[in-house]
Amino acid sequence: MKNFKLEIATPDGMRYDDEAVQVSVRGIGGDLAVLAGHIPFCTALGDGECRIYIGEDGSKIKRASCGGGMLMVTKDCVRILSSDFEWKSEK
Repeated sequence: MKNFKLEIATPDGMRYDDEAVQVSVRGIGGDLAVLAGHIPFCTALGDGECRIYIGEDGSKIKRASCGGGMLMVTKDCVRILSSDFEWKSEK
């Protein structure tokens, strides 16, 4: 699977700055997922879970709680700007 550059930032600093296979978040219109090659767009985010799929096949998932914000997709990068982003503990 193809990877893309993912950046997640809060007012307190960067929470993620690396490659991802997929990112899934809750937009204000419902849940959405972004893969490499997604068309450019921008949307507001609602409160919900953020899942980042990483690894060559996307089999490892990092989970976080996202307290709203903005999602911006460009041809070079996917950016999430959130006022509240907390990683969930991995079990």
